[in-house]
Amino acid sequence: MKRVVITGMGAVTPLGNDVDTFWKNSLAGESGAATITHFDPEKFKVQFAAEVKNFTPEKYLDRNEIKRSDLFTQFAIYASAEAMEDSGLDLTSIDPFDIGVIWGTGQGGMQTFEEEVISYASGDGTPRFSPFFVPKLIANMASGMISMKYGLRGINYTTVSACATANTAFMDAFNYIRWGKAKIIVSGGSEAPITQASVGGFSSMKAMSTRNDDPKAASRPYDVERDGFIMGEGAGALVLEEYEHAKARGAKIYAELIGAAMTADAYHMTAPHPEGIGAAKSMELALEDANITSDQVDYLNPHATSTPLGDLAELNAITKVFKGSPNLDISATKSMTGHLLGAAGAVEAILCIKAIQNSIIPPTINISNLDENIPAGINIVTDSKEKEINIAMSNAFGFGGHNSTVIFRKI
Repeated sequence: MKRVVITGMGAVTPLGNDVDTFWKNSLAGESGAATITHFDPEKFKVQFAAEVKNFTPEKYLDRNEIKRSDLFTQFAIYASAEAMEDSGLDLTSIDPFDIGVIWGTGQGGMQTFEEEVISYASGDGTPRFSPFFVPKLIANMASGMISMKYGLRGINYTTVSACATANTAFMDAFNYIRWGKAKIIVSGGSEAPITQASVGGFSSMKAMSTRNDDPKAASRPYDVERDGFIMGEGAGALVLEEYEHAKARGAKIYAELIGAAMTADAYHMTAPHPEGIGAAKSMELALEDANITSDQVDYLNPHATSTPLGDLAELNAITKVFKGSPNLDISATKSMTGHLLGAAGAVEAILCIKAIQNSIIPPTINISNLDENIPAGINIVTDSKEKEINIAMSNAFGFGGHNSTVIFRKI
């Protein structure tokens, strides 16, 4: 099968609206959490989130694109535009049917849905909906609008697997390219879930932290006082390209995608399997796909959302797979970004690739008292750590029991 490499990256995150700023603030251990500004949260049990700051879609989107798109699509186009620019692709020299888009989102146009339904419900019952309501709402519109912007006529669709979504998109893109079905695929995930309905819904499930008095310290994976995740928003984009094609055009190559896998827990709607059976199998299958052993992995960016059950279940799975490998370092970067749901795997893949490129592991912040139930032999990085990284793994898991793993290698 053909090899697949990354030749472009783009990001919109609570820590910065481009890859370099995102990376710099991650290494510095910054937190993107603060009181919600998207709506008045005064009556909500959870009043903070990790919002994107100073977002100016006009940099990459024209007026009509902004008018006709939900925020999750604007994030997607923005991050993809940076990735395409970064890749140096000359689209005039490439058959547009050789370039596709596989994009992920967990919720789609939640903001649009909320605004339109509230407007209808507060009226006299006359259905006055925007003609853009459905196009802005549907989850596949991000992939569609990215393709329209650049004239990309290849494979085009959207993956939805809750918070495993972006890794699902990467896996599909990876497979299509190595099977020879495409030469280049723009892939990633975007989410704009900081709305009254999303925050209220997740809060009612008791899935989110309620540390309203100290938002920046609220996301604390592995800490004994962790009490739930922080909602985040944004997007991450990768340009995945067939290796020989990239080499022939003299492309800058960041890393190679060498393995990917998915499994299901088949256990519970929202809770992970306590022993991490599905998560462990996802990692094992990804290692098998990459034709490497667990002791070759230098860095793992875990799902680690800062929930009492989820963090331990994943560490149980990691212990089973890696068997205390002294070479493995782990850092839970959601402690800084919050949880971007369907975009989480995308921005965390970027951090894995930047860690490989720069030989530095970003930290896990906010650990004051390590949970005593954490298995022995787990090396959690709490300060940025210089280390030669040849192989990095990233996990992303989602409600419904979805597990996904991707593996990148230095090239």
